[in-house]
Amino acid sequence: MRRRTVMAALAAAPLASLITATPAHAGTGALPEVIDLPDGWNPEGIAISGTSFYVGSIATGSIYKGSLLTGRGATFVQGPPGGHLIGLEIDCHNRIWACTGPNGGAIVYDGFTGAKLAEYDFGGVFVNDAKATDSAVYFTDSYTDKLSVVPLARDGGLPGQDAVTSITLPGGLGETDAFNNGIESTPDGRLIIVQMVAGRLLTFDPGTSAVQQVDLGGASVANGDGLIRRGRTLYVCRNFDNIVAKFTLSPDASAATLVKEITDARLAVPATIALFGPSVYAVNARFDVDPTPTTGYTVLRLPA
Repeated sequence: MRRRTVMAALAAAPLASLITATPAHAGTGALPEVIDLPDGWNPEGIAISGTSFYVGSIATGSIYKGSLLTGRGATFVQGPPGGHLIGLEIDCHNRIWACTGPNGGAIVYDGFTGAKLAEYDFGGVFVNDAKATDSAVYFTDSYTDKLSVVPLARDGGLPGQDAVTSITLPGGLGETDAFNNGIESTPDGRLIIVQMVAGRLLTFDPGTSAVQQVDLGGASVANGDGLIRRGRTLYVCRNFDNIVAKFTLSPDASAATLVKEITDARLAVPATIALFGPSVYAVNARFDVDPTPTTGYTVLRLPA
């Protein structure tokens, strides 16, 4: 997401954190198609673990947890004073890695209890999104040429602040005006990053620093925000275009073939996406409206 959008959201009142449950809009399927978030929530990141979903708040740094089965939920984590959250990632230990955007780091929460497990300062300008692998968690910073790295122990143990490193991104990934945004892994273990302003998808090997632009065959990833991958299928959330683009990656991820563009009249500048079964869930961030304590926000279920 754009930094100026976040700055506008910072003035939103934290009244949303007082709401403990929201109704869902039933669709033709067994699961709710539209899930209401608390008014004034100012969402950006979404993550799914089991049948639970988590959505962070730009305005307060809080995390909302709800059920995909019922659409109901409550505030799970109360954000710290001055807190802001952008992208969310859940690792295989059910830990939530929450990007703190303009606060320049990340906070790790227990996905079962909501307890704070760790906090890391990257000295970042705008820490936007995260990807957890078996050996590390990687973070994009949309206004620098750095990729922040939190290494993980073999047993998944969390390190201290002194273990945090950064990688200077080469080539097109190092162009700070391109706006590195969503980050995912490729099937062979490299990273894939979408540049929202430049409208590019690039792969990056943290071990060799090799960068390769993905050949999209003329398809667009303009306004690319959140990414999610299942196998060789990659979904790109194109926020201001109200599109979730579905691609098939080539075996080496050097090319991506557009399968379809998922659209829906109920999409309202979706920022990030997550998968559950045959559905993709999109957070309607509504970056095109001024956030207020009464602004409504939703999560929309779409056919993947």
